[in-house]
Amino acid sequence: MKDGAPTLTPDLLLQAYQVGLFPMSEGRYDPEVFWVDPRKRGIIALTGFRISRSLARTLRRGRFAVTYDTAFEDVVRGCADRDETWINDTIFDLYCTLHKSGFAHSIEVWEHGQLVGGVYGVTIGAAFFGESMFSRATDASKVALAYLVDRLRLGGFHLFDTQFITPHLARLGAVEISRDQYRAILAEALALNASFDSPGPIPPAQDVIQRNAQTS
Repeated sequence: MKDGAPTLTPDLLLQAYQVGLFPMSEGRYDPEVFWVDPRKRGIIALTGFRISRSLARTLRRGRFAVTYDTAFEDVVRGCADRDETWINDTIFDLYCTLHKSGFAHSIEVWEHGQLVGGVYGVTIGAAFFGESMFSRATDASKVALAYLVDRLRLGGFHLFDTQFITPHLARLGAVEISRDQYRAILAEALALNASFDSPGPIPPAQDVIQRNAQTS
């Protein structure tokens, strides 16, 4: 953080999420962290996620294995493993601490025993704040998102915040809303209870596909 700013702690990070802020760094080796409050916010409506025919075929083939919260640190490392990243050591350590305290979660996608994709984020109330995702195999990040959305629905979540919107996320159903709209939805979600863990074991791919079809 800049000189004179409060030390960034896990508790401060959780407080920031609750007022619509999230942290970023200029790069892996930049020690500074700054707060971001976008004028336009990306979200995925939990009834609007799109499983395309090609993604449904990928899910049915069983090419990938999916787990929850078994390799959180590796998922964050995978997200940071790119030429340009906003995840520096401070951010990495903070989210690992939040994971250990039950506030941060990951979805892992495996192929032949190797981690090939994943997504991670923070949960508060009935809000899931998606932080980043990565893919080392075709469709791996899409599979991670499909299982994440299914888990959030089953767990009673109200908000899936993607921070920004990208063409990739837009094809999956993400939309942009104004800062005021986002804060209104955020306030509703924070007043509700949800659980990332309550849905139970990993569901079969067909169940994920069918539940998506029922809510889309």
